[in-house]
Amino acid sequence: MTEQERQIAQAVEQLIRAIGIDPTREGMEDTPARAAKMYTEMFAGLRLTNDEIAEKHGKTFPDPGTEIVQIRDIDCFSFCEHHFALMYNMKAHIAYIPQGRVIGLSKVARIVDLVSKRFQLQERIGNDIAYILEKVLETPDVMVVIEGEHSCMTARGIRAAGAKTRTHTARGRFKADTALRQEVLA
Repeated sequence: MTEQERQIAQAVEQLIRAIGIDPTREGMEDTPARAAKMYTEMFAGLRLTNDEIAEKHGKTFPDPGTEIVQIRDIDCFSFCEHHFALMYNMKAHIAYIPQGRVIGLSKVARIVDLVSKRFQLQERIGNDIAYILEKVLETPDVMVVIEGEHSCMTARGIRAAGAKTRTHTARGRFKADTALRQEVLA
């Protein structure tokens, strides 16, 4: 167990006690360590800056195409930085117009995954992904749409089950050209 995992496990044990559960009872004795491993994995994106993600997953290929490339329905999840609450049933939809370079499809999914594995605002997820794609593709023409449910709205507070949040990040021609933006949103 790393030092970070040890600290997380101690904090989880304190949380379990504060909730009123005995962390030494059968079935709970390994929960702090398991939770520490889970949180380390779920927040892997915190260990990398956007520039480091771009460097790690930014392999592109020459391509003379200039038509819109879209990758839709990339599953992801994140945690709301306001409530430590899960953002779930999230889908990321990515569009870009190549300027002589394209990126491998799995690299886009990896970028989405790492950016999402942070304490976030949904709006920031789209902006971070757009920044990384602009950088690696060397094109300003990027659009990111994120939609998902937030347990801070669906499981607590107002309990608006099924409420979805949709955010758009449009850059370059997608921002300037309403018809082009609508083509991606359709």
